[in-house]
Amino acid sequence: MTNVVEMKNVSKSFKNFSLKDVSFSIKRGYVTGFIGENGAGKSTTIKLLMNLLRKDSGEITIFGLDQEKHNQEIKERIGFVYDENCYYDTLSIRELRRIIAPLYQNWDDHRFEKYLEQFRLPEKQLVKSFSKGMKMKMAIAFAISHDPELIIMDEPTSGLDPVFRREILELLRGIMLDERKTIFFSTHITTDLEHIADYITFIHNGKILFSKEKDELREEYGIVKGSKELLDSDTEKEFVSIRKTNVGFEGLTSNIAQTKALFGDEVVIEKPSLEDIMYYTSKGDVPCTR
Repeated sequence: MTNVVEMKNVSKSFKNFSLKDVSFSIKRGYVTGFIGENGAGKSTTIKLLMNLLRKDSGEITIFGLDQEKHNQEIKERIGFVYDENCYYDTLSIRELRRIIAPLYQNWDDHRFEKYLEQFRLPEKQLVKSFSKGMKMKMAIAFAISHDPELIIMDEPTSGLDPVFRREILELLRGIMLDERKTIFFSTHITTDLEHIADYITFIHNGKILFSKEKDELREEYGIVKGSKELLDSDTEKEFVSIRKTNVGFEGLTSNIAQTKALFGDEVVIEKPSLEDIMYYTSKGDVPCTR
C-alpha cells in the first residue's frame, strides 16, 4: 500500500510549545482523521506538511518527493482547506477565480461551476458577506477544482451547524468514490470521523500517541466498568486511564482480550467512541477521580 505522505521524526519548537519526533504516514486512497485537543499540535503539523513552517529536524516526503525540494510540484497536486478564511474577503468569487485559477495547470472551470451550483454560492457577492458555512464551501470548491490527489483539511467543520457539517461530509464521501483521492482531515469533532475515516492519527501535547486503522482501534480498545474492589496497584496497570467514582470505576483498556482474561464476567466492557479513546488516552497513566 502506497503512502502519499510520510513524516519521520519531525520536530518543531516554539517558545511555549514543541512538536517532538512526529512520525506517521497517510495511506493513498483513504481518509485519515487527525485528532487531538485544541493546542495539541494539529495545525502546526499541517503547516509543516504544507511547507508554511520550516521544520527544525526530521524528514517529510509527499508523493515520494522531498517536501522542501519539490514544493511547487507537490502543491500542484494538493487541495488545501484551512479552518479560517484565507481569501480576500473584499473580492467576489468571480474575482478570486481570476487570481487562483491560473496558479494550477489542471484547473477545471466546468468542475468549479458545478460546485458553485451545488453549494448555491453567488459569484458576484463579496466574500465578507458570506456566512462561515458559505466561506468553507467556497474554500472547498477552490481546493478541489484542480483535481488534486491529496486533500488536506484543517478543522473544516469547526463552528458549522449540523446541516452544513453533514453536507461537507457527504461531499467528502463523494470525492472518495475516486480511489485515486486521499484525504487528511484534522478535527476535534470526533463524531465527524466516525462516519468517514479509515485511519486515525492521534496527537497529544506535540506527540503522536497512535496512528491506526479505525476498525483496529474498535477491536483493541474498550470502556471497562466495574467495582472499585477489583482494582489494586497491579490491575490498574492494565488500563490506559481510569476514572473512579463513589460506586465503581470506568477505564479504557487497549487490550480487550487481556482485560477479559483478567476480570472475566466481573466487569462490563463497551465499545468506545473516538471521543472516549481520545479523552482517556490524553489522561495517560495518571488516574482521574471525582
